[in-house]
Amino acid sequence: MTLWKILNRLVTAGLVALCLALLPSPASAQVYSWRDANGNLVLANTPKAPDAGQIVRPYPEATPQAVPAPSRTSSDRARMYDGIIIEHARANDIRPELIRAVVQVESAYNPYARSPKGAQGLMQLMPATALQLGVKNAYNPEENVRAGVIYLRQLLDRYDDDEELALAAYNAGPGAVDKYGRKVPPYAETKNYVRQIGQMTARPIVPRGNLIYKVTEVVDGRPVVRYTDKRPASGTFDIIGR
Repeated sequence: MTLWKILNRLVTAGLVALCLALLPSPASAQVYSWRDANGNLVLANTPKAPDAGQIVRPYPEATPQAVPAPSRTSSDRARMYDGIIIEHARANDIRPELIRAVVQVESAYNPYARSPKGAQGLMQLMPATALQLGVKNAYNPEENVRAGVIYLRQLLDRYDDDEELALAAYNAGPGAVDKYGRKVPPYAETKNYVRQIGQMTARPIVPRGNLIYKVTEVVDGRPVVRYTDKRPASGTFDIIGR
């Protein structure tokens, strides 16, 4: 065998191996190769003909790719905005881990995120909501988180501190929640949204009726204590249990 033929076979084998690595084929498929009349290399997933001198090679089975862990950049962003989140969470009586989860799911802590529907910033405020809450620049993290937390507080008040319904309304709108009898709408996106945030928070999201409020009212000059599972709209109260 001449040196030229040896080199030609080595080059052919290398090209076949490279093409096999690049061709998208189902797992365990066969790939055939041969030279045409002009000496050009041909690759196909079906044989040319029996006894045509083609080379048959199995295409290796694809292996699933692991989901990448959160990047360092994402973690750095989370730390960068944590002070803002804690400040407005405390001011609106919402646990910070719930806000963190909302920000992560909504924008992955990207202050310049914009959805196809027009939602903007860290907490993905819709323009009408941002305008209603006095936001001048929805891409400003301070303004965005302030307004987003206030809006979530409004939804919690509307649904008696039921976090499931408030989150569903944040995703699909309160009209959708009310349309389905104050229940999580049967939308796959909304149900997944509520479930995902529940998994990310330190404890399961709080369903309706789990909070017990102690309310003190003055009747005929004397304090009267009552208990309720609905957040009082006004006055002083204490949360005494779940």
